Amino acid sequence: MLHAHDVEMICSASHGDPFAVLGPHAVADGPMAGQTSVRCFLPGAQSVVVESAKGKSLGPLTRQHADGCFEGVVKALPSAPYRLRVQWADGHSATIDDPYRFPIVLGDMDVWLLGEGTHLRPYEVLGAQPSVMEGVAGTRFAVWAPNAARVSVVGDFNFWDGRVHPMRLRRECGVWELFLPGVHAGAKYKYEIRSQDGQVLPAKADPYALQAELRPATASIVATLPPFVAPSSARQQANALDAPVSIYEVHLGSWRRNTEEDNRWLDWEELGHTLVPYARDMGFTHLELLPISEHPFDGSWGYQPVGMYAPTARFGDPAGFVRFVARCHAEGIGLILDWVPAHFPTDAHALGNFDGTHLYENADPREGFHNDWSTLIYNLGRTEVSNFLVGNSLYWLERFGVDGLRVDAVASMLYRDYSRQAGEWIPNVHGGRENLEAIAFLKRMNEVVGVERPQAITLAEESTAFPSVSRPTYAGGLGFHYKWNMGWMHDTLAYMARDPIYRKHHQGEMSFSLVYAFNENFVLPISHDEVVHGKGSLLDKMPGDRWQQFANLRAFMGYMFAHPGKKLLFMGCEFAQDREWNHDQSLDWHLLENAPHAGVQRLVRDLNMLYRATPALYQLDFVPAGFEWIEHNDAEHSVLSFIRRGVKDTSFIVVVCNFTPSVWNAYRLGVPQPGTYHERLNTDSAHYGGSNVGTALGAATADDTAWHGKPHSIVLTLPPLATVLLEWKA
Repeated sequence: MLHAHDVEMICSASHGDPFAVLGPHAVADGPMAGQTSVRCFLPGAQSVVVESAKGKSLGPLTRQHADGCFEGVVKALPSAPYRLRVQWADGHSATIDDPYRFPIVLGDMDVWLLGEGTHLRPYEVLGAQPSVMEGVAGTRFAVWAPNAARVSVVGDFNFWDGRVHPMRLRRECGVWELFLPGVHAGAKYKYEIRSQDGQVLPAKADPYALQAELRPATASIVATLPPFVAPSSARQQANALDAPVSIYEVHLGSWRRNTEEDNRWLDWEELGHTLVPYARDMGFTHLELLPISEHPFDGSWGYQPVGMYAPTARFGDPAGFVRFVARCHAEGIGLILDWVPAHFPTDAHALGNFDGTHLYENADPREGFHNDWSTLIYNLGRTEVSNFLVGNSLYWLERFGVDGLRVDAVASMLYRDYSRQAGEWIPNVHGGRENLEAIAFLKRMNEVVGVERPQAITLAEESTAFPSVSRPTYAGGLGFHYKWNMGWMHDTLAYMARDPIYRKHHQGEMSFSLVYAFNENFVLPISHDEVVHGKGSLLDKMPGDRWQQFANLRAFMGYMFAHPGKKLLFMGCEFAQDREWNHDQSLDWHLLENAPHAGVQRLVRDLNMLYRATPALYQLDFVPAGFEWIEHNDAEHSVLSFIRRGVKDTSFIVVVCNFTPSVWNAYRLGVPQPGTYHERLNTDSAHYGGSNVGTALGAATADDTAWHGKPHSIVLTLPPLATVLLEWKA
């Protein structure tokens, strides 16, 4: 017979071990010894009868409490399957399976690995997993909340009542688990958690949820795990360090909108039929999406996620994203996702204070609160938290087949004093400012990705001089494949913003990047951060009248594509959007009706096509052998000239940039080889909106006049505010 205290604890949703009370239990002694006591809690039930798996009545249960606690003894083994025939208060009846008759959910090895924090794919066992247990279809729920006094699954299948489905605690790993028969994909749910001090916390979304509701709703949604995407040697080759990589960075909510239907977002299908062909036709090799993990606030652009495993519902369901990735690959486009392991928002349904304690975040605000963004910082020294994020990286790479992860705000992770004043941070165990736990996490994440998904790449947004970010961990590095070159971006945009009359005093801003160009595997980023928050558009940064603004922009684009390093360009920059980016508006596609904007778009397309077709522009991006200065000291003319080389010595590219509005006639340029140098691209071409100035016949033949330290030289007509690329072939 149930003890009155247990009955009260079950009815008040405060029992920490529901399986000790509910479900089948062997009667050990007395006249009913050898039979089975069945207990259940069904609020709203009028009567309950236990039936065998074949539908035979085994006996009724007696109400023990008015709230719906029932108990009875039946002639069956405790291990025998049974069902409950319930007569509900509203008059209808139903036969249901009792969740508390099913065995444990997690296997011994999963429990061990979760407890150790080394489970490579925790998303396969945690969260909500539609499954079949003992021939019954339902969903396995499992959530890590080791300090909770009680955890219940609540959802649209139990009227969000935390009393109905309390979970079992696996103390070995701190995970609460429960199999719910009859709950299938599409069901909405959360976890109701009671802390050790008896407080019922705001209902929490599942950290491992594979799908979530569209904001402002916040429930998780039961979903099936996407199928594993097989590795691809073609994608590995396309992502390699010696491959052409030109990335089109996109915020999906504002690339285009459907203005005929209340200015709504495009869904995954529409994006697959518009964005992907556009990127392909423009010659980009990769798309990079601003974060698509579920996030409550549009204005965060996705950088404050709460559902790390759930593609945002803004553009459709996860299956739609699977098809989108497949469409990218079918068109030869790689896909990179912005990924945010640095911090998370303070929303009540999110990870903060998850089980009544600082479970995912550091407890001390000097370590656990980010002042710049008013967000919480992951406690990466806790193995389960680190494992949550490492597993998440593999999830996107393996289950959707994305090509890479661009890791956001790495600098904020590496330093404990990042954006903090004296007294606002805690030194590491050695008294230093480096965040040793974050460094260990980044190394492990990159090692796991490298071993488990060698075709994939990781890219670091890192703005400091932290050494060896893109070097292997075995060589003392962090293990990223690429690092954003924020210094190059800052210096070159500062130079381009200057009136050309003053540029001769700042020549080093365009050449300094080559001092350190080969210290890391750099990506040259013109990202969303440069065209927002009052910074103006890329075009708006350029000085001069309207013609000069476009000419400056074209010259800069040519210089960028010729400079060592992979390329990244934010959407809208490819056609010289006038206004700065607004996440609530579509890009101004109507500008392409104007010749100067269409000209810039044609230039970017041609630069991409030339870049991809010319190994000298990409094969040796990260070694000095791929670059050679011709002249970087001609500040008086604001001219830069250099050579780009590939693996083979049968051809190379000569690049000449004139950053003044003057035409430099008879400009002699030193070259290393005799022969003819053919113009491959001139950003001043009338085709792009330029003045069409250039060397006669688009070619120059070298003579034996030594110049610029080279044994030969050519004579060029340098167009105003332009970059010219010439090719020499053996």
